[in-house]
Amino acid sequence: MIASNFDMKKRESGIVMIICLALLLILSLIGLSSILTSNSDMQISGNEMNHTGAFYAAESGIEKAAASIATSYETVGAPPSPLPCETLTDNKYKYTYITTDMGAATQTTLNKGIYKGLYGLVKTFQISSVGFDTNGEAGVNLHLGMQDALVPLFQFAVFYEQDLEIAPGPNMILGGRVHSNHNTYLQANNNLNIDSYLSAAGDIIHGRKPGSGQSESDGNVFIKDMNGVYQNMKNADNSWLDSRSHDWVANSLARWGGLVQDRSHEVSEMYLPVVTNGPTTNLIDRATNNADSYENKAGLKIVDNQALYLQADGSWRDITTDPGFTAAVTYGSFHDGRENKDVTSLDIDLQKLGDAHLYPSNGIIYASVPTGGGTLSAVRLKNGSTLQRSLTVATNNPLYTQGNYNTINKKPSAFLADAITVLSGNWSDANSRRSLDYRNATATTVNASFLTGNTETGAHGQGYNGGLENLVRFLEKWDGITYNWKGSAVDLWYSRQATAAWSYGSYYTAPNRDWTFDNDLLHIENLPPGTPLVNIIQRMDWKEQLYSAR
Repeated sequence: MIASNFDMKKRESGIVMIICLALLLILSLIGLSSILTSNSDMQISGNEMNHTGAFYAAESGIEKAAASIATSYETVGAPPSPLPCETLTDNKYKYTYITTDMGAATQTTLNKGIYKGLYGLVKTFQISSVGFDTNGEAGVNLHLGMQDALVPLFQFAVFYEQDLEIAPGPNMILGGRVHSNHNTYLQANNNLNIDSYLSAAGDIIHGRKPGSGQSESDGNVFIKDMNGVYQNMKNADNSWLDSRSHDWVANSLARWGGLVQDRSHEVSEMYLPVVTNGPTTNLIDRATNNADSYENKAGLKIVDNQALYLQADGSWRDITTDPGFTAAVTYGSFHDGRENKDVTSLDIDLQKLGDAHLYPSNGIIYASVPTGGGTLSAVRLKNGSTLQRSLTVATNNPLYTQGNYNTINKKPSAFLADAITVLSGNWSDANSRRSLDYRNATATTVNASFLTGNTETGAHGQGYNGGLENLVRFLEKWDGITYNWKGSAVDLWYSRQATAAWSYGSYYTAPNRDWTFDNDLLHIENLPPGTPLVNIIQRMDWKEQLYSAR
């Protein structure tokens, strides 16, 4: 009996030992599994960290190359030489980037982004950047396409280098693209309609620019969406959808389908590569130490009391005393009520210039009248209803046009000037010093693109600069009279000679404005001679590839 109990206890002890060994084995397996899992998790985590680091390293290379290309085009209007290419190490990561020129620039139409539909001279670069950790455990290869386009500026209905302000009283329709390199301020007393793309490198804001001294208006601001349907900036609750709105990017894309974009949508500033070193006013300034001056481009120069005509063999002929020239180019004198100054004008009779066969063969006239003496020096164009051929007139002075311009058999035409004032066909120099009641305008049409300046709202104690609706200036009583204009309106600088503040009612009253973008400008053969180019740099296709660092 005792032996039996002993045997039973012995068997029980053996079972317990087996169970303990089994439990110990299970716990060991669990522990080993945990160690393996932990090691695996650490390895996965380490791989993810290495991949993330490699990605950011490769992205650094992409950004360095892209910034180099953009800066070079912005400053000198050409790609960097040599093209960006470098190998760098940052802590435990290394990256190598190269830039490939994808071939000669070609004339084509942009097919992406806010500038879709514009044509220009387009050049493409491909940036490739490889990033990897120095242990060779992870690698990433990124690719980015960069596109530079030289685009004729007059494809825009409105282009402003500085802040763009539009605040018309009567109804106003803008039929083409509208762009500002800074902020855009929109409002209307009645209705403002914009029929195409609206872009800004700054913000798009409903209301007045600070410092205008003018009240805000509650009229409608309609902008067409991608389906050609007008959509109001005004919301149902009478608030306004603009860059200050919550979720502006998403809501603007939903309302206008991408036709309204600003810096929040990554719209960037456009640059003038023709101005290689200095301000945009280099375009109209004298040629001395200024390679960008239109004096260098002209086929007829009227400067320093001398007239020079470029002949077919490339030589210059002095025509200062030529009877045809002296009949066509004279001096006038009148009063400018806005500037409150008398004007000494170099008057160019375009009809007589054509009769004397002195139109420049390349279609560009540059004129400059010395300033000083207490009067305002200016250039005035007269009898320009019929142009002999395509014509661009550039001057560093204020420019005045008198009567209809380019209305018979319309030809490509442009003005570049410190400021531009339209005088109607009823203008009289003798009445210019009399009250406004003696300066009654008659309906006048001007078909020309223009590039000019204005004053700055809120600067130097001045209020509103008159906005786009008064970028072309007036000196007559236009009540109920129509000013017809077709072309492209560009404002690139602040005026330096015609600098008086805008005001209403004392020296002019506003015309009915029948303003239209000239769709002929959308065809390269219809551009005015010497049309300036803007530089658009866009990021194109982007992709990521895994890269074996070993």
